[in-house]
Amino acid sequence: MRKLVIAISMLAFAGSAAYADPIKDRQALMKERGKLAGEISKMVKGETPFDGAAALDALKAMQANAEKFDVDTLFPAGSDKGDTTAAPKIWEDMAGFKAAEDKFLADTKAAVASPPADADALKAQLNTLGGDCGACHQTYRIKKS
Repeated sequence: MRKLVIAISMLAFAGSAAYADPIKDRQALMKERGKLAGEISKMVKGETPFDGAAALDALKAMQANAEKFDVDTLFPAGSDKGDTTAAPKIWEDMAGFKAAEDKFLADTKAAVASPPADADALKAQLNTLGGDCGACHQTYRIKKS
């Protein structure tokens, strides 16, 4: 599990370093974030055995992902056009969007600071982080049809 988390992080970093397109860069970070959440979710659901070290590694990778999520760089003016599901609301309410990302980063740091002792503790952390993601997507993402 630990190797998988590291591999996903390295691939996402390598992919985002290969181009300087804000739409592709932010999509790569979101895909990485989703994969990490998926790995954590497997432990929460019992699909894979709970492994505290692997869970912490995934949470650390999620924190690193959130720390790379520079809103000003990833959402410059004009990057609302093209192959993106970013809602116009981002540019209309940039302060609110930044606050949503700051909350996700703070909650991720809190999860890393209090490593989960078991699957139930990990579930509580995932529920918090998932709530952050869901709230942001509901406001700042165009739903795919």
